Amino acid sequence: MKTRNRKQKWKLPKKIFAFFLVFILALFGQLVHLSLSKTVYGINMKEFALNRNTTSNTIYATRGSIFDRDGNSLAINVTSYTVIAYLSPSRTGSSSTLKHVQDPEYTAYKLAPILNMSVEKLTELMSQDLYQVELGPGGRGITELTKQEIESLDLPGIDFIEDQKRYYPNGDFASYIIGYAKKNDDGNIIGEMGIESKYDEMLKGENGYEEYQQDLNGYKIPDTEEKRTNPTNGSNIYLTLDSNIQRFLETAVKGNSKKYKPEWMLISVMDAKTGDILGSASTPSFDPNIKDITNYENPLASYLFEPGSTMKIYTYMCAIEKGTYDGTKTYLSGKYTIGEETVKDWNGYGWGTINYDLGFEYSSNVAIANILNTILTKDELKECLKKYGFDDITGIELGRELSSTLDFHYQIEVANAGFGQGILTTPIQHLQALSIIANNGNMLKPHIVEKIIDSNTGETTYERKVETEKNIVSEKTVEKIKELMYNVVNNNNEATTGKKYYVEGLDIIGKTGTAQIYDDVHGGYLTGVNDYIYSFAGMFPENDPEIIIYAAIKKPNYANTSALSESVVEVIKNIAKYKNINTTSKATTVVEEYELEKYINDNIEQVTKKLQEKNLNVVVIGNGDKVLDYYPTNKLVSNERIILITNGDEIKLPNMTSWSKREVKYLLDYLDVNYKLNGDGYVISQSIKEGTIITDDLELEITLDNKIKTQKSAE
Repeated sequence: MKTRNRKQKWKLPKKIFAFFLVFILALFGQLVHLSLSKTVYGINMKEFALNRNTTSNTIYATRGSIFDRDGNSLAINVTSYTVIAYLSPSRTGSSSTLKHVQDPEYTAYKLAPILNMSVEKLTELMSQDLYQVELGPGGRGITELTKQEIESLDLPGIDFIEDQKRYYPNGDFASYIIGYAKKNDDGNIIGEMGIESKYDEMLKGENGYEEYQQDLNGYKIPDTEEKRTNPTNGSNIYLTLDSNIQRFLETAVKGNSKKYKPEWMLISVMDAKTGDILGSASTPSFDPNIKDITNYENPLASYLFEPGSTMKIYTYMCAIEKGTYDGTKTYLSGKYTIGEETVKDWNGYGWGTINYDLGFEYSSNVAIANILNTILTKDELKECLKKYGFDDITGIELGRELSSTLDFHYQIEVANAGFGQGILTTPIQHLQALSIIANNGNMLKPHIVEKIIDSNTGETTYERKVETEKNIVSEKTVEKIKELMYNVVNNNNEATTGKKYYVEGLDIIGKTGTAQIYDDVHGGYLTGVNDYIYSFAGMFPENDPEIIIYAAIKKPNYANTSALSESVVEVIKNIAKYKNINTTSKATTVVEEYELEKYINDNIEQVTKKLQEKNLNVVVIGNGDKVLDYYPTNKLVSNERIILITNGDEIKLPNMTSWSKREVKYLLDYLDVNYKLNGDGYVISQSIKEGTIITDDLELEITLDNKIKTQKSAE
C-alpha cells in the first residue's frame, strides 16, 4: 500500500479554506454594500423595504343622497351585508368552539327560507373543498334586519362582510329622473342614469386612504409611520320634485297602463311661476333597486315624437302676435288643396264655413293651412317656433336631452308643421313653451335640481334661480291665446275637442293633440285604429296659472282620447285639492255674506245701488220704479245673482246664460212664461234672444249643462 509522506504538504485543505474565505469576504462585501448604499441595481433599497411591509387601504367616500324639495329621501346609501360560510376545519383548529360549517345540510335547511334559496343549492355551495364561500345570490346585499335574523340562529361558520349599497326607498318612483347607481369592480358606487349619472362627480365625492407598516402576520408594526387621508363625502342634491304630486302621477300612469296598455305614456307637471318640475311619471318604468329596465331613455327629455295639434297653440300665437289675425274671419273647413296635396280636417269633412277662433276650438287642420297661406310665411313660422324654444335643448339638468327637428321647406310641409306633423319635439320643450302663456309672454327655463349642499361643510354650493326670457310675445297675444285655449276645454259646441278635460271650478285651459305615427321601417304613417299619439298641453287656473301640465300616450288599446283624459283629469283634481287651488276664491278678493233686507215697494234705483255696493250681481226685470218681488230672499255672498222684478208693464227677456235651474224656474214661473228645460246645471243657450218682450204666446226653450263656466264680468 502506498502511504503519504508525513513531510509532504497537503494542498487541498488550503484551497478549500481559500475558497470559503473569498466567498465569505464577498458576502460580507455585498452586505456592506447593501447596508451602506442607498441604491442597488438602480433600486432604492429603503423604499423597497418599506413597500414590502407597507399596506394601503382605500377609505371609501360616502355617496351623497338625493332628496325631494321637502327633504324626503329618494336615493341613499345603506349598509348591506354579504353572507359567507367558512368551510375549512382549519378555521376551527384546536379551538373548543366550532368556527366552520360542520353540517352543510342542517345549515342550508335553516338559511334557505331567509335567503330565498333552495336547500339543495345552499348545501351544494357549502359542500365544496374551499376555505370560505359566498352564499349568493340570496345572501348578497341583505339588510341589517336580515343579518340579525340569521345571527339569532347561531349557526357555526356563518359570518358577514359589511358593505355599502345604493338604496331607493320608494322603489319605482320618478325612476327616470333619479336614475340609478351601482357598485363597480373597484368597489365604488357609480351613477349610470338620470341625476345619479348627470351629477356623478358631485355625488360620489373623493375616496381617502390609509397606509401603514405591517409585520409578516399582517399586524401593524408599532411606532412606525402611518399616513391617512380622510375621504371627502359626496354632495347632497335636492330636486324640485314634490313627492305628493309625483305620487298622484305615478298612481294615474300605472292605473292607465293596466287599463289601456299603451306602448308608453307620460304625464309631467311644472310650477308655472318658477319652472320647477314638480313631477314626471311614465310607463314603462323600473325599480332602481332591482333594475328591471326595458328602456334607458327618459321620456321627459329624450323622447322625440310628432306632437300633433298641440302645436296649433304656437302657430296661432305666432299669427296673433303678427297683428293681422282676425278670429272672426271665416273660412271653409273640411279640405284645403296645396299643389297636388290635400289637407283634411280630422273628421274628413269639416263643419262648413266657420271662423278661425272656432277653428282652434275644433282643432281644424284646414284653419292652419289657411293661416300659413294668408297670414304667416314659412320663415315667420320657423322663427316663431325657434323663439318659443323648439330649436334647441332647454338645458334642464338631465342627461341626454334631445332637441327638436324643424325641417320644413315646401308649402305642404309648412302646413303640416303648423299642426304638428313632420316635426319632432320633446315633452320638456312643450312645458317650457307653455310657460310663455302662463307668464304674460315671458318664458321660463325648466329646472329639476333645486339646490346642492356640500355634506362635509353644510354649505349650499348651488341654488336654482328663476330664469326668465322676457317679452317673447305681448300680453295682448297671451290673453287671446288663453281665450282660445279656454274654449277648447270649457265650451260645449258640437266639435269642441277638449271637453273631457273640463273640471268644474278650476278654469283649465289647454289644447289636445292627436298625431299619426311614422313607420320607420316601411315609410309613411301607420294606419291602425289605435296607431296614434294622443296628447294634452294645458294649465290652470286661467286667470293666473299655477300649474302647467303636459301628457302624452302612444297606441293605447282603446283608440280614444279618454285613454289620456281620464288620467289627466284625475291628476288635476288631486293637485288642485293638494295645492288648495280654487278659481272661485281667487277671482273674488273679498267674499262676504249678506243678510237680505225687505225690499218690497222700495225704489228700484236705491235698492239696485245698495245691492251693487255689496258686490252683488243685480238683474232688473221690467221698466217700473218699485220692487214687486225678488229672488233669493234670504242670504247671498259676494258676486251672487239677485233678481229684482219691478212694477213695469214692459217685461223683456234677459240673457240667462250661466243662470242656475232654480233661478230660471223662479223667473219664468213668476212671469207665467211657457217654457221647456233641457238638461240640468246651468244655462248654455236659450231659444229666444235677450231683449224680446214677453207676451202670452211666447214659447221658450232653455238648454242647461253641468259643465259651464261662471260668466266673466268682462263678457
